[in-house]
Amino acid sequence: MSSYTPVLKKLYIEQVVPALVQSRGYKNKHEVPRLVKINLNTGIDAEADKNQIADTARDMAIIAGQKPVLAKTRKAISNFKLKPNQIVGCHVTLRGDAMWEFLYRLLAVALPTIRDFRGVSPKFDGQGNYNLGITDFAIFPEITLENVKKTMGLDLTIVTTADSDDEGRELLKALGMPFRRTEPTAAPKTNAA
Repeated sequence: MSSYTPVLKKLYIEQVVPALVQSRGYKNKHEVPRLVKINLNTGIDAEADKNQIADTARDMAIIAGQKPVLAKTRKAISNFKLKPNQIVGCHVTLRGDAMWEFLYRLLAVALPTIRDFRGVSPKFDGQGNYNLGITDFAIFPEITLENVKKTMGLDLTIVTTADSDDEGRELLKALGMPFRRTEPTAAPKTNAA
């Protein structure tokens, strides 16, 4: 059994926890919010062939570092051209060291490679969890562009134990999440004579 600790987890334990205890006034270090899991999700076109489904699952496995679960329809919906048990997406849930490693790669490598990147939205879901949509999964360096036949989007959900959005935002900001600065809205100009 190795004693390797992911870089971001080490940063969390050594720097983020003491900083949050001091800034938030927690009485105990166990009150500090922590990451629970990261969910990755992508959709697959309903009319996709087996090769496209296999390519999407392969790329998702490369990005996440573990095999994805294929999501199937439960019943037929004719308006969406769906049949029962048709594959329409795949998802992965990361926990433990795999979660920390993925988040580190996302923050240090993937997000900075986005062209004209100005930060991610600071909006949370109201319960301390963060959702991020990535329009092109090719920002991850593990993906070789020669093997990509069709671009794929990716939805990320970072689940925390934070009780409020402010706590979750402060946790992710301390871990290095590049939130976009919200400019204060200027008061409307009046035509005073």
